[in-house]
Amino acid sequence: MKHVVVIGGGVVGLTTAWALVDAGFEVSLIERNDTVATGASHGNGGQLSYRYVSPLADAGIPLKALGWLLRVDSPVRFRPELSWRQWRWMTGFLAHCNARSNRRTTDRLLRLGLLSQSAFNDLCDVVPAQSIALRTPGKLVVYRQQEEFDKAARNTESGSDAMAAGEVRLLTAQQCVALEPALSDACSVLAGGIYTRNEAVADCREFCLQLLSKLQERPSFRVLTNTGVTGFVIRGGRMVAVNTGKHEVAADECVIATGLQSVELAASAGVKLPIYPLKGYSLSAPIEAGHIAPEVSVTDAEQKVLYARIGGQLRVAAMADLVGNDETIDQGRIAYLQRMVRATMPRAANYDRAIPWAGLRPATPSGAPILGKTPVAGLWLNVGHGPLGFTFASGSARILAALISQRESPIPLDGLTLA
Repeated sequence: MKHVVVIGGGVVGLTTAWALVDAGFEVSLIERNDTVATGASHGNGGQLSYRYVSPLADAGIPLKALGWLLRVDSPVRFRPELSWRQWRWMTGFLAHCNARSNRRTTDRLLRLGLLSQSAFNDLCDVVPAQSIALRTPGKLVVYRQQEEFDKAARNTESGSDAMAAGEVRLLTAQQCVALEPALSDACSVLAGGIYTRNEAVADCREFCLQLLSKLQERPSFRVLTNTGVTGFVIRGGRMVAVNTGKHEVAADECVIATGLQSVELAASAGVKLPIYPLKGYSLSAPIEAGHIAPEVSVTDAEQKVLYARIGGQLRVAAMADLVGNDETIDQGRIAYLQRMVRATMPRAANYDRAIPWAGLRPATPSGAPILGKTPVAGLWLNVGHGPLGFTFASGSARILAALISQRESPIPLDGLTLA
């Protein structure tokens, strides 16, 4: 039985470990912290948005960014650094800010999203839905500016198959409120919305913990926590072991799935990854008696704020700050988020008791993850999922398991591999 090491105990690493165990491999999961789901998987938005996958890079974003830079309250913030990595990423990002690149990447991500939906549904036979607060209420993306809504509606109508199948509907502001009454206080500022049914929400952290528990029941799996990885042992162009600084873990194959740490790890093997952190924030606010919390998963497109009811809490996640590896909770950004949610859904939860969180999402310039082999034989990548790690994790894991098993990927991988 071949032994595969998976580095990273977030949702991407855990789903990869499950897919590999299921494919017949012996798997060791290495996590540097004392438990799993401590990074971007801990307090993310909880949305599983399989069809709403358009990347941040798009035509018009550079001009919008100039306006954002002049605002104290902005959905995107950029703090320049004396860092070649930041500027190289920004150059690549700007190169993707055109309609053609956006459409191409969106098509690729849609294929990955639909694969992930199928793979996640299979995992729900393993992890009970109630244990992770899984619901499938659909997703409503609302727009405040008529121009932005009209553009999104045209793009949606061009994907007429989904509309013809009843998967996607265009809604007026009044119809948005009829579908989701929690938006009633914001009706006057809405231009319209796009509703996609069968999109889901769940507790990502709890999903990770439940999946780890199921993995530990499998004799071909082990987990090494409080174990950092410093590099790899490479002989004759092939990775043969993982170095933890204290000892070596022999492996036939290794998958790097450790978020931002993937950049440094891959570099130790001579592999450069075009990944930069997008810092995001979230609030977890208790839903109490009398509150009108959203049942539908809601995304405020222009403000880049999403709302998801997860069990007895309202999870509100927002912002994409390019500020380096800063994981601290900026109280100014939390105050901005508080103002935004109180104006949009003032009666949805007890925001006075909201727990703030900040996390770094590892993103590529195009917005597409990097999956598959590296120039080093036996060393594989499952990285760069940005804010859609929970959404894409199950599909990405299925792809890695197929490739390592020397089978074809279940979807075309053009634009999803290391260039």
